[in-house]
Amino acid sequence: MACALSTSFLPKLAKPDVPISCHLRGLGCQASLAPSVEHHQEAIGEQTKLRAGEKISIGVLGASGYTGSEIVRLLATHPCFKITLMTADRKAGQSLASVFPHLISQNLPNMVAVNDADFSKVDGVFCCLPHGTTQEIIAGLPSNLKVVDLSADFRLQDVKEYEEWYNRPHGAIELQKQAVYGLTELNRQAVIDARLVANPGCYPTSIQLPLAPLLEAKLISSESIIIDAKSGVSGAGRSAKESNLYTEISEGINAYGITKHRHVPEIEQGLSAAYASRVTVSFTPHLMPMSRGMQSTIYVQMADGVSIQDLHQHLSKRFQEEEFVIVLPKGVIPHTRNVRGSNYCHINVFEDRIAGRAIIMSVIDNLVKGASGQAIQNMNLMMDYEETAGLLQQPMFP
Repeated sequence: MACALSTSFLPKLAKPDVPISCHLRGLGCQASLAPSVEHHQEAIGEQTKLRAGEKISIGVLGASGYTGSEIVRLLATHPCFKITLMTADRKAGQSLASVFPHLISQNLPNMVAVNDADFSKVDGVFCCLPHGTTQEIIAGLPSNLKVVDLSADFRLQDVKEYEEWYNRPHGAIELQKQAVYGLTELNRQAVIDARLVANPGCYPTSIQLPLAPLLEAKLISSESIIIDAKSGVSGAGRSAKESNLYTEISEGINAYGITKHRHVPEIEQGLSAAYASRVTVSFTPHLMPMSRGMQSTIYVQMADGVSIQDLHQHLSKRFQEEEFVIVLPKGVIPHTRNVRGSNYCHINVFEDRIAGRAIIMSVIDNLVKGASGQAIQNMNLMMDYEETAGLLQQPMFP
């Protein structure tokens, strides 16, 4: 399958019904692209990666976890990326199929310990390692590599705030200055130019996508924002924990991390940047007895003279050109089952019974748009390929 170069420099037209290998936003098959590619070269010069027919070599660090395995699953249909390196210290020497049998059909290298990994022939790396371990490892990677880090280690711009919330000093302060926060739809140009992208957390993704545009436009108040969020169990990772046992999770729901969840500073950092002033939120996450999926229900005060119609219209206009963020028709309630397994985010707004207040709902798959899918979306941009490549799988239902 030939690789498709990004066409974001061209006018957006209706998307054609073509295979993913040919799918370029607003264009037909790539056979007709030669003149456009030449114009693209002139526009961005030597930085353009013209790799028609050539695969980009990808490394996945921490391939034995949920986000690592989702990277592998999604890249199975990617026309441009090929996994040539996978690490998993505790599973070194094993095949990924022995850890995740559902991926047995993939032709993949065996996993190795990260210290034994050879990065000399790798172009890009997805780092799916636990928080607190990533800073030192990424700091030691060759400087020519493009890196998307799925941990929290580079999300917070203030290293003192990182230390406060993660109970450890930041281990790569100079590298933190280079890191770009990769909420793709809200920070696309910075992602394109980045060498290191900090992939957002799942809760912050579902919350910032609807809230940041409304705060930026001053359509809602920055005060009294209440967020009631719920996640599937996979958001807690794959390590064995008593609290994640079947009998502890099934047939019930529980809140956790009340007032101290580590996504709070990340959420407030993004919302404060959008509002150009300090924003604090009341955020309570809950664990649901399902494997994947996330819903954030957000209660806000509308600005004086603003209506529900204004909020819906603004979000619809803001995301009308976005493939993966869909503002649903008025009155339609977002459901996690309608985004399961996909990179889509569904959003809608409703009028509260309390005058002047609105209810915003946002749903994503926590492992895809909330992690691995968004990471691939970012890497596509960093490598100058079509943003949607490998990500147009439709949601799984039932």
